[in-house]
Amino acid sequence: MYKVFVNEKKLLISKHPEELEKKLRYENYTTLEIALDLLENTSVQELNVYGENLDEIWQEFQKLFRIIEAAGGLVNNPEGKILFIKRLGKWDLPKGKMEKGESREESAVREIEEETGLSDVELLKFINTTYHIYVERNGEKILKCTHWFEMNFDGEDTSKPQIEEGITEVAWKTTSEIEQEVFPSTFKNIILIVQEFWDIKKLDA
Repeated sequence: MYKVFVNEKKLLISKHPEELEKKLRYENYTTLEIALDLLENTSVQELNVYGENLDEIWQEFQKLFRIIEAAGGLVNNPEGKILFIKRLGKWDLPKGKMEKGESREESAVREIEEETGLSDVELLKFINTTYHIYVERNGEKILKCTHWFEMNFDGEDTSKPQIEEGITEVAWKTTSEIEQEVFPSTFKNIILIVQEFWDIKKLDA
């Protein structure tokens, strides 16, 4: 299944109906347009579009947008803390748009080093991809696909915010600080990927 955030509201695209606030059986691309309209213009907070051919639905959904790919990471230090940045008053994970010719891995490492001031970040493994939708000033709809990687950092802490990108703070956060400080002031897809990462770590333990 695919989870897509539309103005912090959840759109779930799945094979089978899920227990969400509203469900729509997929008929054709019009179903997807109706789903987006409900999430963008009504009080509906979560919506499920479901149908047998998940790949077909996802392909049709992507045609409604210009797709931008980005990459980023959850960087751990030896104390088990995760590195966060603060941008426009919200906590976020370091990430950014992939450049032409870059692999996802190369992009993730570059963006982290640019946005946080760290060097020699060690890439470990892919975690997952998150999706969210936004609208450009010219009205163009964008589907942003962000590929997330687990990373380690065990060098000299040279972290500093990339001010020219609107980043005002870089901070290592413990699990309790993430739950108490970061989660109330971040985006739902960030909460989703952090919780998924924690689940993976528990399985590995």
